[in-house]
Amino acid sequence: MTDHDHALPPVVDAATWEHRLEALRAREKAATRELDAIAAERRRLPMVEMPDYTLEGEDGPVRLADIFDGRSQLIVYNHMWFAGQEWQCPGCTGFTSQYTRLEFLDNYDARFVIVTQGPIKEALAYKQRVGNRMAWYSTADSSFGTDVGAPPDGGFAVNVFLRDGDTVYRTWHTNGRGTEQLSHTFALIDLLPYGRQEEWQDSPEDWPQSPTYSRWAASKDIAALYGTGSAGI
Repeated sequence: MTDHDHALPPVVDAATWEHRLEALRAREKAATRELDAIAAERRRLPMVEMPDYTLEGEDGPVRLADIFDGRSQLIVYNHMWFAGQEWQCPGCTGFTSQYTRLEFLDNYDARFVIVTQGPIKEALAYKQRVGNRMAWYSTADSSFGTDVGAPPDGGFAVNVFLRDGDTVYRTWHTNGRGTEQLSHTFALIDLLPYGRQEEWQDSPEDWPQSPTYSRWAASKDIAALYGTGSAGI
């Protein structure tokens, strides 16, 4: 017995199920076409030139243009950082720790990295502690984070940049739930009959629901699964 036994979808015959599925699929296909149209508009956005920032990497100071590592396109996840905290934002930790194979971006002349407000030594130690595989950079001594929507003790963000020689341009930005499209976690969870099980979601009566974020893994739990000394590394 589980706490879900009282919450079950209605049982119907196969023909009825196929009919309902086809109706939903029509909406899903319409959403896909809308996402294609949004991506097309994104490719037509103008851009803004960036200053010549210097960040801190694993091997020392590095210009923003050099973080591209020879590529022309760069995705940056601005990871939340709170000074003095052993465990940083669980949402950022979980979101970025899922990226273990990013080499496919090489075929698209692109790279995907993390930039955080934390000092580089602390950031790299945290990276190892939680089992993160991405390249990390620090903007602790630069205004870069603040200038792209991720100030100290502030929010998280995704920013995209285009490089032309040594000149870097900002082409796109999102934050909040706009980052969900980059994650496979919610895409998989939303396929489940019970979904995310969060209070804000529109679900049938008696469906299991919990306070928002309550089912998210804590950073400490992520570290136990994937970080230093775990079986995941």
